[in-house]
Amino acid sequence: MITRIAQRQQNLATYHQLRQAGIPSTTISGRSRRGGPWQRLLPRVYLLQTGPPDTRQRALSAVLYAARPTTDPLSGSTAALTGGAALALLGIRDAPPEPLDVLVRTPRSPAPTGRIRPCPTSRWPATIHISGVPSARPIRAAADFAARTDDADLVRSVLANVVQGGWCHPHDLHAELRAGRVHGRPPVRVAAAELVAGVRSVAEGRARDTLAATDLPTPLWNARLHGPDGAFLASPDAYWPDEGVALEIDSAEYHYTRDTWQATLLRRLRLESRGVLVASTTPGILRDRPTDVIAALRALLALGATRATPPQVTARGHAQLELPLPYAPKARETV
Repeated sequence: MITRIAQRQQNLATYHQLRQAGIPSTTISGRSRRGGPWQRLLPRVYLLQTGPPDTRQRALSAVLYAARPTTDPLSGSTAALTGGAALALLGIRDAPPEPLDVLVRTPRSPAPTGRIRPCPTSRWPATIHISGVPSARPIRAAADFAARTDDADLVRSVLANVVQGGWCHPHDLHAELRAGRVHGRPPVRVAAAELVAGVRSVAEGRARDTLAATDLPTPLWNARLHGPDGAFLASPDAYWPDEGVALEIDSAEYHYTRDTWQATLLRRLRLESRGVLVASTTPGILRDRPTDVIAALRALLALGATRATPPQVTARGHAQLELPLPYAPKARETV
């Protein structure tokens, strides 16, 4: 029976499961002493191996600790991983693997221990298994992460990466944030407004803040541009359809290998060959020299407004949604 439990739970078992398997408490204590074949990872949770736990085992141990002892901990019915830890297991960029936030069905409220933060809730979500760990769906995990994170740019980045990765639609995430009553937190309100508007990164969020402080017209964010034959051309970070002007924010991380840089240039050539005027910048220039970026955009917008022949492109995608943005978060330092 212990072998079956170990195979099913990544070499982990709870005290209740070990006792149910007929193992005396003295044997459990003896085997989990220093140098023994088992390890006590958490109160009432044991690792049935001598080596250190990996990331998945640490995540699952948090769920085993928080789950009701008499239920199947893998069912996701009384405890489920959420927040940044669940998103990190999915491979979502910038999601921190710790602390380990675990939803717990009320009225249970286990005590926090180490890096584990139980989160009692009566609004129980649908759960999934991520790498064998019962977890909230990405949309709920993202909302729970936003509810417990004060770093405005980290909230911006993680929520943007959840949407950018196709894990949920921005409107659905917006609704989940409201349902969780966390939409009123300033960092969350800003990030949600940007996502609904089409912003998909911290750099784009900074660009939106910069443009909002000027008298320049409001662009579309991440609109998909198509040629006269319907072929997809590009999706610039910002686009002004009336003037045919695009803003591209190219970071070294994503654009400065040989292949990606050539792809960036080819995309720009496709736009320019159809009459789109392209202004290029980097996150660092946008942060340190925003007036230069605004000056370039102002000149291109003025030029685009006077052209007799409009660009040969059609914009599809996000229409700008105007929402009040009373909070301007401090920009994260990027290259």
